Amino acid sequence: MFRLWSGYALPTPEHTPSPLILIDAEALKLIVAQQADLRRVVSALVAQVATLQDAGDQHVAVLALKDAEIAALKDEIARLKGLPPRPRFKVKPSGMEQATKPVGKKGRRRGRGCLRDRLSVTSEVKLKAAVLPGSRFRGYEDVLVQDLQISVAVTRYRRERWETATGERIVAPLPPGILGGFGPELRRFIAAGHFQGQVTSERLTALLNGMGLKISKRQVVRLLSKGLEALAAEDQAVLRTGLATARWISVDDTSARHAGKDGFVTQVGDRRFTVFRTAMSKSRRAFLSLLQAGRTDYVVNDAALARMRTMNMAAAQVAALANHAETRFGDEAAWHAHLHRLGFDTLKITPDPVKVATEAALWGAIGDQDLLRDTVIVSDGAGQFRVGDHALCWVHAERLVHKLQPLCAAHRRAVDLKRSLIWWFYADLKAYQRDPDPRRARSLRMRFDRIFTNQTGYVMLDRQLARLHKLKPDLLRVLDRPEIPLHTNGSENDIRTVVTKRKISGGTVSEAGKTARDTMLGLLKTCSKLGISYYQFLGDRFAVPGVTAVAPLPTLVSLAKA
Repeated sequence: MFRLWSGYALPTPEHTPSPLILIDAEALKLIVAQQADLRRVVSALVAQVATLQDAGDQHVAVLALKDAEIAALKDEIARLKGLPPRPRFKVKPSGMEQATKPVGKKGRRRGRGCLRDRLSVTSEVKLKAAVLPGSRFRGYEDVLVQDLQISVAVTRYRRERWETATGERIVAPLPPGILGGFGPELRRFIAAGHFQGQVTSERLTALLNGMGLKISKRQVVRLLSKGLEALAAEDQAVLRTGLATARWISVDDTSARHAGKDGFVTQVGDRRFTVFRTAMSKSRRAFLSLLQAGRTDYVVNDAALARMRTMNMAAAQVAALANHAETRFGDEAAWHAHLHRLGFDTLKITPDPVKVATEAALWGAIGDQDLLRDTVIVSDGAGQFRVGDHALCWVHAERLVHKLQPLCAAHRRAVDLKRSLIWWFYADLKAYQRDPDPRRARSLRMRFDRIFTNQTGYVMLDRQLARLHKLKPDLLRVLDRPEIPLHTNGSENDIRTVVTKRKISGGTVSEAGKTARDTMLGLLKTCSKLGISYYQFLGDRFAVPGVTAVAPLPTLVSLAKA
């Protein structure tokens, strides 16, 4: 039997492997003494190696930090000189969400069923076969063939004209859905092709001209951006209904060019609806304005005052707003006039009282409209989204660790170990969502502290872990609200439609074009989530004859499970 000492196997005195050799007592004592000396020497060497390794790791960490600082300085110098930036090496996605999906039971995949059982036959044609004399008829062999009939139709509407006794001119109205000399079916085809099919206006024009239709690109653009007031109102109503009934919403944004300037498209939605809104700023003020769903109110109420105090606004300014008789303002001009009368715009203090008061009054207006009541906002951590009851996306949080580039084996092992611990913790959070338990929640909170506070010796990793630990309330919001998602993958999937549209068609120029893009893409995603055909929806809204009616989307959103 052997006992391990500092990585070496030494024989123990009580199990000396010499049963056949006679050793006197003095020799045995000498052997034991030599073993003890050897153990002390080995222990000292192991301690020295560990000390040197720690010092080496710290030295490498310092060098890595200095290299990062040098790279940042080089980038700044290149920017000031107008030089192109150095190439960035893309880091592949970590795959945490996919890797932590629960493994279901393996079984036979359910078939899709027979196609012929899902088709409605509109016509029937019997085909005769060339047979030899004496053949016997054995019935028919059915083959279902789907086809599409597209043809150009030009209709002359002869509108009666009348003149009353008083000289008033009366002309018979055109059928609904006609715009600029083009019918509703064409409008539906163009809208579906452009917004759902992501076909550019140039290609749509060429396609329609090739089919025999006389239409210009300018006319196609007009059909895509004009006459959408009712759809824009429905999209706004979807947003208001969604914010009033949602238990959670996820948000995201992406860049977008408008009128030759850099803007931003913000996505808001849950499993039932999606809306897009374009603004020239990605500030918290712009986001709060979006959450009013078309209103422009500013309200100083308890929610607004609480937010002012949370943002460390001076007590004198909070009291001035709280004690004033006027607390409701209908638009931005009236609100800023009020702040001017109170002298807020002349104060040179930190935080800026105008900025804080404006954001707080917008938040107060949202609550005053009964929106976002007990609703959790899930985001990637961008500052403008951190309002109300906020939760942080775990995939984005883990990405901070995944993107680290350690320079030595010890640091790579530290990163791999922490990522494994985070992945296991994430999988357990998913399990908690399926079966919430208060005792399990307490255990997960303590485990979170251990993961994100234990030092690794890798400076860059420890800094990221400390940063994530400060976000503990947002990362563990799911323990109090198990129904919320742990990530913003839904928002990223939604906003990918806008990104694709941007790559294909570029930016927008007019306000009508911007509104049309936001409205039509939002309604497209909402229809998809509600299980409604977008083509059918457009047919009903554009008054195509014979199309089955589609209920108002806000009603369907309110009836769907939040």
